[in-house]
Amino acid sequence: MVATTFNRPRAHIVTYDQNLLWAMLVLLGIGLVMVFSASIAIADNSKALQYNSHHYLIRQAIFITLGLMVGAVAFKVPVGWWQKMAPTLFIFGIILLIVVLIIPGGSGKIKGAQRWIPLYFVNFQPSEVMKLLVPMYVADFAVRKAESMNDFKRSFLPMLAVMLLIGVLLLLQPDYGAFAVMTATAISILWLGGMNIKIFIGILVLFGASLTAFIFSAAYRLDRIRIFLDGPWSDPWDKGYQLSHSFMAYGRGEWFGVGLGASIEKLLYLPDAHTDFLLAVIAEELGFVGVLTVIGLLAFIVVTGFRIAKEAIRLERHFAALFAQGISVWIGIQSIINIGGSMGFLPSKGLTLPLLSFGGSSMLVVCVAMAILLKVDFENKRIQRGLPV
Repeated sequence: MVATTFNRPRAHIVTYDQNLLWAMLVLLGIGLVMVFSASIAIADNSKALQYNSHHYLIRQAIFITLGLMVGAVAFKVPVGWWQKMAPTLFIFGIILLIVVLIIPGGSGKIKGAQRWIPLYFVNFQPSEVMKLLVPMYVADFAVRKAESMNDFKRSFLPMLAVMLLIGVLLLLQPDYGAFAVMTATAISILWLGGMNIKIFIGILVLFGASLTAFIFSAAYRLDRIRIFLDGPWSDPWDKGYQLSHSFMAYGRGEWFGVGLGASIEKLLYLPDAHTDFLLAVIAEELGFVGVLTVIGLLAFIVVTGFRIAKEAIRLERHFAALFAQGISVWIGIQSIINIGGSMGFLPSKGLTLPLLSFGGSSMLVVCVAMAILLKVDFENKRIQRGLPV
């Protein structure tokens, strides 16, 4: 009887894209190992962390475990529920962005930024949640306004007002990098949702003008642009210090790296080695091959997300398709900004590398986003086989 059960044809079983799941798990594994490697010296020399070299390893392992658990719960939620709750969840996200600015006693400032709500054991960052809620809301907006996407007043102005509100709240923190990612994601979804080309070009012009104005509104942003244009060697001991040491890490790694754990730059030379500049440590210890592996896995996730969205479009699941595309754009843009910043191709924006860098809020939200991609694919397959979702 048992043999009959296991030998039963499995063609009727509906599943999800297991390659996507494995890509996610491999990146989580690489990230856990490299966060530990990059953070040993930092934790071992910190009195506040009681000189515990395993501090970041333990916390990252906890974040990954929680992320997988929350992701498993999110996978059980039908995609239709996210569409139904999109406006409510979006309003909740805006409230969190307000709370982080007015919470009594401050919100746990780090390096002058006010982006976190201090909880008992972790600092919660609302802007990370908004990175998921923005594509969810914009996808729902595009579906609801499908017949009026060519109407300037009904399609462009409402979304402009919403994004300006988010922009003001994020720039007060300030979190310019998160705002850039959300804005680019929203614009991409509106374009994919069928927005009129003239309106779309107008949005791009407005976005470019706003980008320029925001850069010139703060001296530290101008410094980052100057370092980006002139190179870190024009001021290697101050403004260009971080990028110059990132370059050194990339240079030492060559093809196959100096070996796991053998990085010199992580020994308190490279700031934020376990967060924003984790890829530089990967480059130094695992070399070009390690960097190419990470970029390849992230690219695979983005491409697979668009493939899942394409199938949802074929099945006329428009919200699911736009939501999947939005998640893919978000992961792709944030990865490009992080990688480009550590390599000097783009100005550094303080964004984590998805699924790899240390950070609890980012890890939880990205795991939920990946679960939603898997759920969209799961429901696509059920519909293809005539099964209810």
